[in-house]
Amino acid sequence: MGLLDSVDWQGSIFRNGEWTAARGGDYPVVEPATGNELGRMGKPTPEDAAEAAASAAEAQREWAAQPHTARAAVLRKAGDLWQKYAEEISGWNVREVGAVPGLAAFALHVAAEECYQAAGLPSRAIGEILPSEEPRLSMARRMPVGVVAVISPFNVPIILGVRSVAPALALGNAVVLKPDPRTAVTGGTLMARVFEEAGLPPGVLQMLPGGVDVGEALITDPNVQVVSFTGSTAAGRRIGELAGRHLKRAHLELGGNSALLVLDDADVDQAVNLATWGSFFHQGQICMTAGRHFIADRLYDDFVERLAAKADALPVGDPASGEVALGPVIDAGQRDRIHGMVTASVDQGAKLASGGTYEQLFYRPTVLADVPLDAPAFAEEVFGPVAPVTRVTSVEQAAELAADSEYGLSLGIVTRDAMRGLAVAEKIPTGIVHINDQTVNDEANAPFGGIRASGTGSRFGGATANMEAFTETRWITMRGEPPAYPF
Repeated sequence: MGLLDSVDWQGSIFRNGEWTAARGGDYPVVEPATGNELGRMGKPTPEDAAEAAASAAEAQREWAAQPHTARAAVLRKAGDLWQKYAEEISGWNVREVGAVPGLAAFALHVAAEECYQAAGLPSRAIGEILPSEEPRLSMARRMPVGVVAVISPFNVPIILGVRSVAPALALGNAVVLKPDPRTAVTGGTLMARVFEEAGLPPGVLQMLPGGVDVGEALITDPNVQVVSFTGSTAAGRRIGELAGRHLKRAHLELGGNSALLVLDDADVDQAVNLATWGSFFHQGQICMTAGRHFIADRLYDDFVERLAAKADALPVGDPASGEVALGPVIDAGQRDRIHGMVTASVDQGAKLASGGTYEQLFYRPTVLADVPLDAPAFAEEVFGPVAPVTRVTSVEQAAELAADSEYGLSLGIVTRDAMRGLAVAEKIPTGIVHINDQTVNDEANAPFGGIRASGTGSRFGGATANMEAFTETRWITMRGEPPAYPF
């Protein structure tokens, strides 16, 4: 029996441990590659969000009181279940999200590792003994924050949801998960089922998709203490402002326009391989995608020619029906945004070296050469399979231009001299750096996050970041006898 076979999930949300109808009715789950309806999803309202947050707050107290070994056991079981149901979950990822099978498999690997890593958090030291001037025991203790709202995006919904859900649960919190409505089965229903089958008590994880109204209801709900959001910079700014007005912490992992620098001593074939993967993997719908390519002058013409040829050769199509390198983008709105940025950049003087065309939601991998630095495809985040390339005449110029961005997420530098690459990286402010690799990498035990318009730093991944994200520090003192005060 499959993960979804034993529950009536169609048209439902997961609230207080039950699969139940949403107040707003339901809506179709659509396969972007074909336009076919894959099922129905519950459409919650702000009232559903309030009810979910309230029941999560009630369930959290008992969950936090569980022995640390009990919470760890649930997380380990969840890690096992991602692998047990790999075929079913990957099938949904391919069809609902448009992920190629390789990405679907990688998402499952990361999801399992996120759960295994989180399983180690409950047994970590949760405080420290502090010196005190008074005759007392003084301690700082990490406490669960309470209820965490996790708002995840459409593009890599399993990874970008579980990396907050798993550690938040492990540290004794309850979670209300709001996946993007376009990929709510992969990013929500399946995740809720994994933790339900893993033995998580009812109410500790609630799942409801929804739009802006549901998200804002969660952010402003008095039962929610922390918001963990992954998505666009524009949406992140709104969420950060709203959370701030309600004196809540918001951990924001936002957009990027990451640079790939190919220095003058690099191997061109290796650089082209990195650039192809960094720009076109998952149709470029990744926050870490290489969005700006700075290529040393002596390698430039060769690099553009080989990258364009490779882009032309990549197969694009339905990832569920054949071996393809790129699947569909998520919807027509995203496709039109990508194409608008490409055509506007060409109008401003960029050379279309390959691609720039589409059929339905299948956008060809596109290489733009000689791109003006103020062209939309270079200055802004495209979030599509577009590689904008420009020429640089020195390492200093490359570093200066790469640093000249409002974003600061990931950075890739290609050079035969790794120490030289590291020295260049010191001049470019980003949250992530990869020397002799492209910009798209992810590991469950590594801190992840950007700076500037890319987010509020590394509040995802790694034990230290997770502890800071999902606990509060409480000062506790104890005396044998009460002191006598002057009055």
